[in-house]
Amino acid sequence: MSDGAPRKVDIGVLVSGSGSNLQSIIDNIEKGSLDAVLRVVISNNGEAYALERARKHGIPAVVLDHRDYPDREAFDRAMIAILKEHAVELVIMAGFMRVLTPVFLRTFSMRVMNIHPALVPSFQGLHGQERAFDYGVKFTGCTVHFADDGVDTGPVIIQAVVPVYDDDTADTLSQRILKEEHRIFPQAIQYYAEGNLEITGRKVRLKQMARIGEKALHNPPLTRF
Repeated sequence: MSDGAPRKVDIGVLVSGSGSNLQSIIDNIEKGSLDAVLRVVISNNGEAYALERARKHGIPAVVLDHRDYPDREAFDRAMIAILKEHAVELVIMAGFMRVLTPVFLRTFSMRVMNIHPALVPSFQGLHGQERAFDYGVKFTGCTVHFADDGVDTGPVIIQAVVPVYDDDTADTLSQRILKEEHRIFPQAIQYYAEGNLEITGRKVRLKQMARIGEKALHNPPLTRF
């Protein structure tokens, strides 16, 4: 993550489902707004529509069924071999429903990005959108972070805040969060490509960043104060 002009970073994407975040990454690469080359897509689910998305764009798509391996580490070693074969530098977890083992995380230390549909550390793990909705929060959102050996516990790179409205359902809220996921995930990858990320302990800072302003958000809106 050195300083300098943006370069095209070689990425590999891990997916388990439909791959809408994968599609956002592909679209942004193709229109030239994301300085990356997508070298390979790997899925542990042979029925994942994400594989079809990759193939439509001429991207190598590989199925590795985790049930074919004796343990998690053996499965991760198989993924590592494929990622290295395709010269991947940065690994993107785009709806990959597996927790990575230490052997994987050591191989790609602070080079694995994950997205979670909540403002971590709140509502980590599965169904973050639904649990935030059920809890009754007024704001939720999504988070891109570097993966570590926990579940949605790694250093935060970027977050988007989404208000929760009184007439929302869990589905309408999830759709608004998903739109923001499609914006912040490519941005996080672009920060990496620009060499603009600096990690100190748990904190990820941008080497060059403009402040977003001091104005607070309120939901419901203030009426008098």
